[in-house]
Amino acid sequence: MGAFEYVALDPAGHERKGILEGDTPRHIRQLLREQQLLPVTVAEVAQREAKRQRSFSLVRRVSPSDLALFTRQLATLVRAGLPLEESLLAVSQQTEKPRVQSIVLGVRAKVMEGHPLAAGFAEFPRVFPEIYRATVSAGEQAGHLDNVLERLADYTESREQIRQKVLAALLYPIVLTVMCFTIVSFLLVFVVPKVVSVFESTKAKLPLITRLLIGTSDFFRLYGIYVLVALAVAVWLFRRWQKNPAAKRVFQAWQLRVPILGKLVRGFNTARFTRTFSILSGSSVPVLEAMRIAGEVVTNLPMRDAVTDAAARVREGAPIGRSLSTSRLFPPMTIHLISSGESSGELDSMLERAAISQERELDGLLAAMVGLLGPLLIILMGLFVMAIVFAMLLPIFQMNNLIH
Repeated sequence: MGAFEYVALDPAGHERKGILEGDTPRHIRQLLREQQLLPVTVAEVAQREAKRQRSFSLVRRVSPSDLALFTRQLATLVRAGLPLEESLLAVSQQTEKPRVQSIVLGVRAKVMEGHPLAAGFAEFPRVFPEIYRATVSAGEQAGHLDNVLERLADYTESREQIRQKVLAALLYPIVLTVMCFTIVSFLLVFVVPKVVSVFESTKAKLPLITRLLIGTSDFFRLYGIYVLVALAVAVWLFRRWQKNPAAKRVFQAWQLRVPILGKLVRGFNTARFTRTFSILSGSSVPVLEAMRIAGEVVTNLPMRDAVTDAAARVREGAPIGRSLSTSRLFPPMTIHLISSGESSGELDSMLERAAISQERELDGLLAAMVGLLGPLLIILMGLFVMAIVFAMLLPIFQMNNLIH
């Protein structure tokens, strides 16, 4: 039995969409006809999802918050002793999003065919990442699926909290920057030309700051659209250049050398790596496999290469902490905690401590940056506006000299 998405017409000619469980598309069509519906399209959920991933689609993907909620609900039901297929059915009935419901029913259909839960998740790789599938698979093999799902729920929720914190921290500076740019552009393009036209009619020499203001205003009015087009082309060329792995690696290596940006990138990727490594290690995933999967969540390519090189050294018998310290890209505190965890036999708990430490440091750094950036942007906008006002008022103060 599988899950199928359908589009059908009712007797009044209205379109109906939904999800039904059945053995074959023909079975689904028969069920629809019994409900006085005319089938238009019937497609298996897994096939429809694969088609969406291969082609451009306006349908929103499953968000991290949706995945976190699904994991927590499933972990709670499995912990309560409910059979897995019933737990999946209950989660699908609780969700209000059709996309999530179809995916959960697709996973349930795979489980009802006798496959493991991880195999059901593997039908939707863009929704359930490799760390998710590997952790669930290890939990099923060890017979501790409920504990593993609880850890995964904590992990997905913490990842979502970090993402929301970063977005919230960046939102204020971005909005303030856009407002500053909009206000200054409006003054230069619409307000300044009307005011300075009065001074230009005097045919007298204007102050330097006023001439600079007039030149800047004329430039934006005449060439502003070309500047925007040039910026758009530059962004497009940069994104195209970044598709080359070698170019992307060079740029991200430069990011690590920038004082504040490098600390942010290093802290963010270290937190993701240690948190993922902790989840996998605590779920009985082999260390080398856990390092490989944890390395995949690192977005900075030089740091990902460092994890790959460290895994190769660990395969030869070297300690994890010493192997990671060779690249000098990971914070010393993280290396120290990992080494302590190896020697004490509590690697997963020490990895979790390292992740918590990095996340707290990252939160503090982001809060400090936002706290400084907001006032700096306000001061900068004030200076721009003050310069514009001063450039327009200075000729008025010198009006007597301009007339004579």
